Amino acid sequence: MLADNLLIWRLRGGDRQAFRQIYKKYKDELLTMAMSLLNEADEAEDALREVFVLFANNVARFRLYGSLRNYLISCIVNHIRNRYRQKMYLVEEVDRGKQDEADSQRTEQPIAENEKIHSLIEFLAEIPLQQREVIILHLQGNLKFREIAEMQDTQISTVRARYNYGLDKLRAISDGRII
Repeated sequence: MLADNLLIWRLRGGDRQAFRQIYKKYKDELLTMAMSLLNEADEAEDALREVFVLFANNVARFRLYGSLRNYLISCIVNHIRNRYRQKMYLVEEVDRGKQDEADSQRTEQPIAENEKIHSLIEFLAEIPLQQREVIILHLQGNLKFREIAEMQDTQISTVRARYNYGLDKLRAISDGRII
C-alpha cells in the first residue's frame, strides 16, 4: 500500500512512468475480472482502458483510503455495472422497435482458448450480473463479503445469498456438461 501511495504521489507530479507501473501492476487482474463479468474480450479491454483513463484524469483529486487494488476493482465493477445498465436501456429501446443493425449483427469472440475456462465463463454469463459479480469478486478478486457489500451498497446477508444462489445456478447449468 505504501508503494501504491508513492506511485500516486509521483503520478500527481506528472510522472508518466508511475502511471505505467500502476497500469502494469493491475491490468491483468482487472482485465481478467472484466472478461469474466462481460464475457467479451473487446468490451473488457475497452472497460479497462476507460477506467484507467478516468483514473489518470482524476488523480489530482484522488485520495486513497484503502488499497489501490480494491479501489481499481471497485472502479471496473462500477464501470461494467453502468455499461450493463446502459445496455439494458438500449435493449428496451430495441424492443420498442428501434433496432440497431450494428448491434444485432455483432458476434462474440471467444475469450479463452482453454475449453474448461471457456465453459466456466459461458456458465457465468448465464447467471444474473449481481450473482456473477459477487462470485467473481469473492473468488477471483479475493474480496471479503463485507467489502463486496460495501461496494454494492447492500447487506452482507444479501451478498452471501447472491453468492450461494449464483453457485447453485452454476451447478445447475453445468449439470450434463463437462467442466
